[in-house]
Amino acid sequence: MVWRRRRRLLWLTANLKRLLATSPSSSPAPPHKRTQPALLARLPAAGTPILGGFRSQLCSCNMNLKTVLILLALALATIFALVCVLLTRGVNPASCELQSLSSQEGKHSDQSLVFADLAPEEMKQVVTYLQENLGVPLVDASQANPSDNCIYYVDVQLPTKAEVLGFLDRGGRRPPRQALAVVYFGNQPDPNVTEYVVGPLPKPTTHRDVTVRKYGGKLPYHRRPVTEKEYKDIDRFVYQEFSKAPGLLRECCDYDETNFATLTTVPRGFQSGDRATWFVLFQAVNGSGYYLHPVGLEVLVNHSSLDASQWRISKVFYNGEYYEDMEQLETEFIQGRVKDVKVKKVQPDEEFGSMRPRAAPMAPGPLQYEPRGPRYSIQNNHVIFQSWSFAFGMDVNTGPRLFDIRFNGERIVYELSLQEALAVYGSNCPGGMVTRYMDGSFGIGKFAFELVRGVDCPYTATYVDRHYLVESETPKVNKNSLCIFEQDTSVPLRRHYSNLQSLYYGGLTKYALVLRAISTLINYDYVWDFIFYQNGAIEVKIHATGYISSSFLYDTGTEHGSQVGEHTLGTMHNHLINYKVDLDVGGTKNSLVAHDMTFDTVQAPWSPEHQIQRPRLTKKVLDTEDKAVFPLHSKIPRYIHFTTNRENKWGHQRGYRIQIVSFAGDHLPEASSMERSISWGRYKLAVTKRKEEEPTSTSIYNQNDPWTPTVAFADFIDNETIVNEDLVAWISVGFLHIPHTEDIPNTVTVGNGVGFFLRPYNYFDEDPSVHSPDGIYFRSDQDPSVCEVNPVACLSQTASCSPALPSFTYNGFRNQTGP
Repeated sequence: MVWRRRRRLLWLTANLKRLLATSPSSSPAPPHKRTQPALLARLPAAGTPILGGFRSQLCSCNMNLKTVLILLALALATIFALVCVLLTRGVNPASCELQSLSSQEGKHSDQSLVFADLAPEEMKQVVTYLQENLGVPLVDASQANPSDNCIYYVDVQLPTKAEVLGFLDRGGRRPPRQALAVVYFGNQPDPNVTEYVVGPLPKPTTHRDVTVRKYGGKLPYHRRPVTEKEYKDIDRFVYQEFSKAPGLLRECCDYDETNFATLTTVPRGFQSGDRATWFVLFQAVNGSGYYLHPVGLEVLVNHSSLDASQWRISKVFYNGEYYEDMEQLETEFIQGRVKDVKVKKVQPDEEFGSMRPRAAPMAPGPLQYEPRGPRYSIQNNHVIFQSWSFAFGMDVNTGPRLFDIRFNGERIVYELSLQEALAVYGSNCPGGMVTRYMDGSFGIGKFAFELVRGVDCPYTATYVDRHYLVESETPKVNKNSLCIFEQDTSVPLRRHYSNLQSLYYGGLTKYALVLRAISTLINYDYVWDFIFYQNGAIEVKIHATGYISSSFLYDTGTEHGSQVGEHTLGTMHNHLINYKVDLDVGGTKNSLVAHDMTFDTVQAPWSPEHQIQRPRLTKKVLDTEDKAVFPLHSKIPRYIHFTTNRENKWGHQRGYRIQIVSFAGDHLPEASSMERSISWGRYKLAVTKRKEEEPTSTSIYNQNDPWTPTVAFADFIDNETIVNEDLVAWISVGFLHIPHTEDIPNTVTVGNGVGFFLRPYNYFDEDPSVHSPDGIYFRSDQDPSVCEVNPVACLSQTASCSPALPSFTYNGFRNQTGP
């Protein structure tokens, strides 16, 4: 191998140096004449015959024989080194040899397919079935007007938990595979949104309307999410309206009918039935985030009519003033009553907001790789990593979700899923002051695009494609939109060095398996992580990055954020993320228990005249839902955990603890007319009795009618008993973001990560990581450089290889429209 040859060369060179430094001579030379540079200076010039050169020097200088031999040896060594370099030039280091994972692969089962996302062929079959059996004409949603009927989306309809557990745990029959289809009926006297369950797959023969059963009534048509086609039609309408104010737009913004971009806000009005949206205008910047370049113009578009010709501008905002429409704005401008602000046109080489690197590339940074290949195994939607196994998927609306999470074969979590990502903004401009983005209605899963190898995830991670059918009659694919990898967190999971009584060291590297997706919701990019540790703990984490949203800076704008550009106000906002955690600790019958501490003042038994403040453990069973809800900024017991009646070796109830890490700002006041639609945000933790009719904490229909929410989480909490019941934890985490100049060009992930842990709490008899094959232990009477004692000592042999890096590819811009 090349590294062995190079090591031999280094050994030879070192020995030659030692020989030169220690060889005696009949008459010692001055110190400077015994240094290597002095000896090299006496070698013959290039092109001179070597032996002839030595003869002439011997004759003329009467040099002693030992010096000649040293020079000859050095010359031969030089020749040998050059030959070795020539022979090894172009030879790559040995490639890493992949280990067999047959022991893990044998544990995979197709039972995980009960949770699997729909395959493209299944989606096509559902569309064909609906086209043939609904009895109404269906227009492709990508071309549909609001007055048409169309299929909005198709996704998997998961079986009930009872059906799944009967199949997984009790040998029951496999539940029939079904799809959920959401259909917009705009072309009928009573326009509405209807949800159908279609099955069985892959060849559906039946469909049933589940709308009333799920939501208690029909879904009004105004609650439907806005389609891409509707947004395009609104843009076309708005640009036509701009022709009514040519003077102002030319003066303020060099408007040429191509250099504006719109940004939607939500909600769309003040009461149920409204569908009027403020659109904020920015400079259209190619290759950079236009979100940082507001022009000061915002328009309120009423698009409630199903006939686009009836749409109208309800209000116009420009530089702090409101106008009835674009005609009034132009008239006021002509009459000199508009204070216009000249906004500099963004140039192609503009640095402000650009993500183009401003430094030349240097040597590559550290590269993570597996010297013997991945130590995890993936089959279909099932992952095995050491003691862990789980199924994974991607909901088109709510994003990544995991099922049947097991450790050592025991189920710990039935469902772990993202529910919603909320951002509540503030500004003195209308668009910013009304915005409350509920990203599930836009499609957290739909907008989980391809991950960039080596940046979004480690270069050698495993990448998984996801298929979806939204606003189209044909499935689409987001290639490489999930990644799975094992990482060295560069900190010990546990360790101890002993220098008392006996000398030893023991430790375990904190390796962890990560499943990751990244969703780009307009300007923000959310990094969703699910992390599995060797001690039986799970970490759920979300990082926020991407571009901040901004308003035009005027007057008292800095009361709502920070100035980050000449006319740019980075508007403050509160991120809040909600998760569903259906823990099954030792089975489905669990209770919620709180452990904490208090101080008792007691007399010292050996000295009664003195007092001691002694910590004492407090224990409390939270037996009803009302006792199991914790407002966002309230005190929560430090050790709150799900328990089972089963005990571990030491008589403790086996449990899993919920530990939350969050820096959320304040929740929207309950006095707000729309607060019930996001009432899950009232609580950092709420534990409820699990019900099939309460599958999610919110709905995609809440965004466009938050005043009469389709799903109100507050209604889930009705003081039912939660002792020895199947329970669900609803966890909210977030952070207040006051933008600052360092958010330009992008918000960084450092310090912008929140989440929670699920940690074993007396669940095991001891830390299960003692069974990890990665542990290290040696004593003072052992040689830690011996492989049999310390596997780390052998990394020079077991990991000295070159990873077989796949070629870099990226398909994330396919099927995407430009600005």
